[in-house]
Amino acid sequence: MRARGDHDREILSLALPALGALAAGPLYTLTDTAIVGHLGVLPLAALALAGTLLAAVVQLADFLSYGTTAQVARLRSSGNEAQAGGVVAQALWLALAAGTAAMLLVLIFGGPLLAVLGRGAGVHGQALVYLRIVSFGLPAQLLALAGEGCLRGLGDLRTPLRILVIANTANVVLEIALVYGAGLGLEGSAIGTLIAQLGMGIAFARRMLAVPADSRAPSLERIRPLLRTGGHITIRTAALLGAFTLCSALAARMGPASLAAHQIAFELFLFLALVLDAIAIAGQILVARLLGAGEAQEAWRAALRLLMWSLAMGVAFGLVLLASSGFGPALFSNSPRVIALSHGVWRLLALMQPAAGAVFALDGILIGAGDTRYLAGAMVLALVLFLPAAFAATTVYGLWWALNLLMLARLATLAPRFARRRWAIVGARV
Repeated sequence: MRARGDHDREILSLALPALGALAAGPLYTLTDTAIVGHLGVLPLAALALAGTLLAAVVQLADFLSYGTTAQVARLRSSGNEAQAGGVVAQALWLALAAGTAAMLLVLIFGGPLLAVLGRGAGVHGQALVYLRIVSFGLPAQLLALAGEGCLRGLGDLRTPLRILVIANTANVVLEIALVYGAGLGLEGSAIGTLIAQLGMGIAFARRMLAVPADSRAPSLERIRPLLRTGGHITIRTAALLGAFTLCSALAARMGPASLAAHQIAFELFLFLALVLDAIAIAGQILVARLLGAGEAQEAWRAALRLLMWSLAMGVAFGLVLLASSGFGPALFSNSPRVIALSHGVWRLLALMQPAAGAVFALDGILIGAGDTRYLAGAMVLALVLFLPAAFAATTVYGLWWALNLLMLARLATLAPRFARRRWAIVGARV
């Protein structure tokens, strides 16, 4: 039996580089939000609409990251390294296919979807310009998701961090040069983001192709496990992102200022949720490794430590948000109305963080164990409880109370599953 400190050291060694990589991803949109927010309320509201739709598409594909981590880690821990490399190759093919399909769907249906989401906001034209430019980076974004997941499963967490830091730095430089230097406004922001994403995708694809594999040829039989797990995770993600997308649509009907305030909180939620998910990534890797090696009891002990760490981080984030609620919104907008609305929403986001810390840790543990079917059902149930509260909201504050209810419902469904240990099934494959 390992000492508690051993698990803590493993968690930190996995979570710290994952934290950097996960934090780097949302900085693309946070950078856009901060820069575009100073162009005025309408450009920020346009970014809110386009960003919400693009985030939904990418998040729906997060199975390329989370599903591959568990499968690659299990195969590697059981000594099947060449087969693990084969999964990496299949993930690359799947990411390219899914990314191309997503790009085409956004180009074809993006305009009508923005019209539905942004009814009443008066920013459809600007949002569509941004959406059409950035959509060409979707294949690269999905390649990056698959690359992150596969490399984490192989135990290489530093390469994703390096690639994402370089891409993020390039994005900041390009945004400033194109938006302010070239005077291209929102369009310049989109072009800068696209260039950075294309470079990121190429870097991840090259690293995935360098992994030794028993076969790199596309194989439906070998892709099928990824699709099965991916289907479950996609249902879970679709329900979660559907809740936030619905809130964006409802906020748009409340006016541009409400939508902008919601967008600021939404981007912060994505950033903080992924930072919390660094511990969940450690959970995916540790649980998959230990169960793959047949160590169910150690997997349980590691999971308990993960849950404790994540809950503590959630509490810390909540306290920081409460302390910064007075001045934080001004960093993202110069509109007095947006800032005034954001103060209250900021506090509601702070209230969510402890439950979010526990929920994301439980997500990681159950994904690492391959218990994705249960995750999908639990998320759908939480969404059913959330919907009446969201539709009853008359202000942006009401929407964020409904989102707090959603998070509590997720906690209430995942905690009993974790405690009963039905997820602790040993074996090489998920």
